[in-house]
Amino acid sequence: MIILQKTNHNYYISQKIIQLKGNNMNLKIYLFRHGQTTYNRDKKFTGFHNPGLTNLGKKQAQKIAKILKNRKFQVAFYTRLKRSKQTLKKVLKYHPECKTLIKDDRMIERGYGKLQGLSHDKIIKKYGNEQFEIWHRSFYVPPPKGESFAMVETRVASFIKFLKIYMKKNKINVAISAHGNSIRLFRKIMEKSSIRETTSWFIPYDKVFVYNLRV
Repeated sequence: MIILQKTNHNYYISQKIIQLKGNNMNLKIYLFRHGQTTYNRDKKFTGFHNPGLTNLGKKQAQKIAKILKNRKFQVAFYTRLKRSKQTLKKVLKYHPECKTLIKDDRMIERGYGKLQGLSHDKIIKKYGNEQFEIWHRSFYVPPPKGESFAMVETRVASFIKFLKIYMKKNKINVAISAHGNSIRLFRKIMEKSSIRETTSWFIPYDKVFVYNLRV
């Protein structure tokens, strides 16, 4: 069992870290989305709501687990939301070397505010398709009481800055069980992508994004 302790930065960290050995290493970041949830299936805005995985979502999580089965990582990140934890649990079955789990909500899903729990169809019917697309994919315009992509990018950028320092200091590979829109902005930063490209992406439920960090 791993005992987690709260830090001053709104995430939780366990104390035992096993370092990789050697010089001139390429450390690895394995980033993946949770499996499909009931909200995803029903085309509802999810945000900070907390639905669990569907049967398909569990199969997608298992696929991620198999993709990562022969990779090694010593630390895994997740968010407070059930879908992130459920997906990571499937992955960790193959990774006894991972002794450290960190909860960090800088990688949580985009907050959709008053749209959370509402279906896409209901929003389109009430506000029209143009307004739906603005709230759904505009980079700078947030949904009512929610977050814009630009706002999410700020917290994801903070996480990436922390992550790079943390990985280099401890010489570890990491896995991150995250969400569609936090992954979207993580990719934008790491891949130096344009806003237009970033907003056009669909983030799959069964793909692992791999990034190298040179030490």
